Amino acid sequence: MSKKDDAKYTPRLKSYYNLQLRKTLQKQLGYANLYEVPELKKIVINVGVGEAVNDQKVLAIIGADLAKITGQAPVATRAKKPISNFKIRKGMVIGLKITLRGGRMWEFFDRFINVAAPRIRDFRGFSRDSFDGRGCYNLGLTEQTVFPEIEYDKVKKVFGMDIAIVTSAKKDEDAAALIEGLGMPLIRKE
Repeated sequence: MSKKDDAKYTPRLKSYYNLQLRKTLQKQLGYANLYEVPELKKIVINVGVGEAVNDQKVLAIIGADLAKITGQAPVATRAKKPISNFKIRKGMVIGLKITLRGGRMWEFFDRFINVAAPRIRDFRGFSRDSFDGRGCYNLGLTEQTVFPEIEYDKVKKVFGMDIAIVTSAKKDEDAAALIEGLGMPLIRKE
C-alpha cells in the first residue's frame, strides 16, 4: 500500500473512537469540551535482550519478529553505563524498542486486544492495577507467539516484551474508561 492509499485508510478502531466512543466518554467523564476527552497517544514496545552480550545474532532474530508483529523496524537501545557483573559496556546494545503512532498504533492495538490477547494462556483479562498514576497503562507478555503473525514452527527464540500504552488522560480512571471503551478487558485483582 502506498502512502497515498494509506492517507485515505482509517483504522477500524480509530473510526469507532472518533464516531462513537469519544462522545460517550465526554458524557461519562463529564468533560465540557470534546477535545479534553482522552485518546491514545502512542504505544511503546520494549524487549530487553540480556543474551545479546554473548550473541549478537539474537538481536537480528528478535528484531525480525518485532518487525513482523508491528510492521515497523525496531530501534536498538544501548547501555547508558557499564555494569561489570553482567559484562555490559557503555554503549552496548542491550534491547530493542518500537514506538507506534498514528494508524499503525491503532491497528496494533486492535489486533492485540481482539486477536493476540485471547490467545494468552489462562487469559481472564488485564490487571486494573497496572496504571502508572499519569494515565499510562503498562503490561508484559512472556512470549511473542500469541501474535498470529508469528509462525510457531519457525520460532528460533522465544522472548517476552513490555508494552506501554500512553494516553492523553490526566487520571488513571479516565485512561481506564478509554481503553475499556476500546475493548480492552480490565479486571481487579482479588
